[in-house]
Amino acid sequence: MSVRRAVTAVAVAAFLAFLPNAAQAAESYPDPLPLTGQQIIHDPTVIHLKSGGYVAYSTGGVIGARLSTDLHHWDDAGNAFATPPSWWYEYNNTGDPWAPDISRRDGRYWLYYAVSSWGTNHSAIGVATSRSGLPGTWTDQGKAFTSDTTDTWNAIDPAIVRANGRLWMAFGSYWTGIRMVELNPRTGKAVEGATVQHLATRPDAPYAVEGAYVVRHGRYYYLFASYDACCQGVNSTYKIRVGRSASVTGPYVDSTGKPMLEGGGDLLLASHGRYIGPGGESVFRDHGQDWLAYHYYDADDSGTPKLGLNRLNWTPDGWPAAF
Repeated sequence: MSVRRAVTAVAVAAFLAFLPNAAQAAESYPDPLPLTGQQIIHDPTVIHLKSGGYVAYSTGGVIGARLSTDLHHWDDAGNAFATPPSWWYEYNNTGDPWAPDISRRDGRYWLYYAVSSWGTNHSAIGVATSRSGLPGTWTDQGKAFTSDTTDTWNAIDPAIVRANGRLWMAFGSYWTGIRMVELNPRTGKAVEGATVQHLATRPDAPYAVEGAYVVRHGRYYYLFASYDACCQGVNSTYKIRVGRSASVTGPYVDSTGKPMLEGGGDLLLASHGRYIGPGGESVFRDHGQDWLAYHYYDADDSGTPKLGLNRLNWTPDGWPAAF
């Protein structure tokens, strides 16, 4: 990017940040942070470890791992697990986990992930724990929540959020969209008999919304989600939308007041230039700065999925904007 273009992009982004509608025009979509090293990734979750440095876990391998000291250069660090836990094979015949989420509480790191097969909601979300958060140190704790073909939701794409002393997990993919269930903070698993809340969907089948992430900022909870089609390289139509609610369980609405249960959601990030189909997002906080992590398909590299990182700032009226 030239200096002139960079300055122009920043100026436009800054101007749009003060508009009442948080949706960003196509020309304002920011390029991700320049990265080096091992950038190939899908559905990333990132955290700054207490021991120093950063780890990113992702779909691929037995939950693929990347390590960095500065967020810019990433090294391949193998996998979270050496071998798949045996129960994974109840949900696919390859022991292939998807879309992890890492968090830290009560002196431990918690890694949630999904096990399923393409095109079915016979799915499970598992949970593992570690004292260090590093690959190879995880102890699997089994199933946290499951779905089956009789359910109207799909137990994949977990994301953990704490609210008012309680622990919640957003999840869902197609099958009427994004859901939420309360977890037992001691076990990290779903509260027995807990109501499955409904957070977001679309009015048209196949209800193409997934990859939820919930974060609190100020007095609101913000629901980020990936809309449309992933996993098709340069033909992917993924994009990231967002809404907010005063309650963690909703209702979530966009900046125009349209409910996310009716297909609403401000457009935060979409395809631009070489960066195709951004999605599979998560949010992490580091030294007071919020960051948006996601994958995109690199049009200059045959649609290879790569790690995208952007600073996430907040407009005066409380909506997120990527920079």
